[in-house]
Amino acid sequence: MNAAVQNTAYGAHAGRTVDVTAVIDSAPLGRFQIFSVVLCGLVAMLDGFDTQSVFLVAPVLAEVWNVAPGDFGPIFGAGLVGILCGQFIAGPLSDRYGRRKVILGCTLMFALLTFATAAATSLQMLLLLRFLTGIGLGGATPNIIALTAEFSPQRLRATAITVMFAGFPLGAAIGALISSVIIPAFGWHSVFILGGVIPLVLLVVLAMRLPESVQFLVAAGRPQQEIGALLDRLVPDRERAAGERYVLKEQKLEGFSMLHLFRDGRAMKTLLLWVAFFMSLLMIYFLMSWLPLALKQAGASITSALTASVFLNLGGAIGGIVLGRLIDRLDAAAVLCAGYVVAGVSTALIGQVESHVVILMSCVFVAGFFTIGGQTAMNALTASIYPTQARATGLGTALAVGRIGSVIGPVVGGLLMAAMVTTEKLFLLSALPAVIACVALLVLRVLLRR
Repeated sequence: MNAAVQNTAYGAHAGRTVDVTAVIDSAPLGRFQIFSVVLCGLVAMLDGFDTQSVFLVAPVLAEVWNVAPGDFGPIFGAGLVGILCGQFIAGPLSDRYGRRKVILGCTLMFALLTFATAAATSLQMLLLLRFLTGIGLGGATPNIIALTAEFSPQRLRATAITVMFAGFPLGAAIGALISSVIIPAFGWHSVFILGGVIPLVLLVVLAMRLPESVQFLVAAGRPQQEIGALLDRLVPDRERAAGERYVLKEQKLEGFSMLHLFRDGRAMKTLLLWVAFFMSLLMIYFLMSWLPLALKQAGASITSALTASVFLNLGGAIGGIVLGRLIDRLDAAAVLCAGYVVAGVSTALIGQVESHVVILMSCVFVAGFFTIGGQTAMNALTASIYPTQARATGLGTALAVGRIGSVIGPVVGGLLMAAMVTTEKLFLLSALPAVIACVALLVLRVLLRR
């Protein structure tokens, strides 16, 4: 071990030193790790259901409250601004206080506020509740990604993250499917009641069974016995020696974790990731928020409009898993670049084929596969770029910058809808961010290969 690493190996004292990351990397993905990743995936599913919920009820609320579809632009934007704030705040909090505590707090927050949204009686009240709910939703996201990354061996890390985060679009797809049944039967309130009750039930399970990141415990200087016990659960077949000390063989980062996103050659990579996240999430949330309303305005039934949301998110869930497996085996940035090219083409085609149901659903599925799936895979790429003490901050800030795009996307969509832009032009314009994301990832690929 060289001097620089030796001086910053957390917990390095007398006795055998054990690099906890190396132990996890060399071991198979065990049942305890899989169960922990599944718990994170369930949080992602509820996050996806909740984020999509207001988009799903918007066509019904427009009729019930007698408001124009374009009036929902600020509502969509408010929830996404809340998510932005949550992701920006929760990353540094997690790197300081732990992934588990932040996940539990955020889950409780978005559960209670989603339940309260069922009592909204005006656009103004809905706007405030969606903003506050978004803070909880946004805070959970970087932490479930960071926790999954730190539970998983390096050779399977991207696959584990994308499988876990496939829960987000899967939750949105299931939410769209359930909503198409319960809204006609029980009204729009039922979506938010269901979206509040289920996470409260999951919270009990998380409090009992979700472990903390072993890397975080080492970095935080927690007791050696606590670290050893958790490492034994993660890797039960390992040989444990008496008096062993647990370390992270990476440079210890001093000071505010945000600053380390721009040090040690990470500044340009961070900025390029921000551009890619911004464009990717702008495109995703444009599609998620306006696809049902745009199709309904073009003459589709409410059932067809909601079915398109199912195909969009189902494509995203499958795409994330497939692309994650590919970037574990191939050049991550190159795979993502190719994906965004296909995403742009398929999105542009949505506006050309809205009257042909089978072709339309195929284009929507492919668009979801490479936009939502591509974003999920990009989370995995981001987790691999930053060290442990800045990982949640790196993920949180990249997602927060991306959320600026996710706010702008629905708002711009509302302005375009209000300006009576044709469906063809609407989806053609929505394909442009894919081109910019592709360029940013190409430059990032050059830097990573160096």
